[in-house]
Amino acid sequence: MNMSPSESTPLINIQWLLQRPWRLLAFGFGCGLSRLAPGTVGTLWAWAIALVAQFLLANWSHLDVFILLFAGFLLGVWSCGNTGADLGIFDHSGMVWDEIIAFWLILFFIFPANWKVQLIAFILFRFFDIAKPGPIRYIDAYFKTWLPKGFFGQWPRTVRGFGVMIDDLLATFFTLLVLSIFSKLGLIHV
Repeated sequence: MNMSPSESTPLINIQWLLQRPWRLLAFGFGCGLSRLAPGTVGTLWAWAIALVAQFLLANWSHLDVFILLFAGFLLGVWSCGNTGADLGIFDHSGMVWDEIIAFWLILFFIFPANWKVQLIAFILFRFFDIAKPGPIRYIDAYFKTWLPKGFFGQWPRTVRGFGVMIDDLLATFFTLLVLSIFSKLGLIHV
């Protein structure tokens, strides 16, 4: 269940983020503090960093970059799970690491696409992440209400962190699927 903020919910600011490394990561190094559309701000930050990183990581193999993204996903499970527990809100809107990793994964598959294709990818990803059609909504709701028992009951923060991250991976999948269809139809050139 997604807990609502209570009187004991901490004041979320940069000082609060700096108290624990997982908070800083989950909030996208401060992007999640935006009062206006933190998920979109986090995705824009991810895009900017990726544009720089494509030059810094130019000599890295695709496997190296994929391993880095996978490690980022695992860090996101850990950081979002712990931050959600700290807040008492499993999927706080300020936790944007899920958007960051998901959009980096999209860019990993479409680079060196031109800026128009990247913009289309951005718009599609934000649509799928916000609207949460079909299976994305189902998975998101499942992890927000799931009360783990048995073996998984020992790992509630990890399970909740996975729930935060997984719906954005589904949004990534649908974004790449639509981009692939557009490419096959000749509407874009990836």
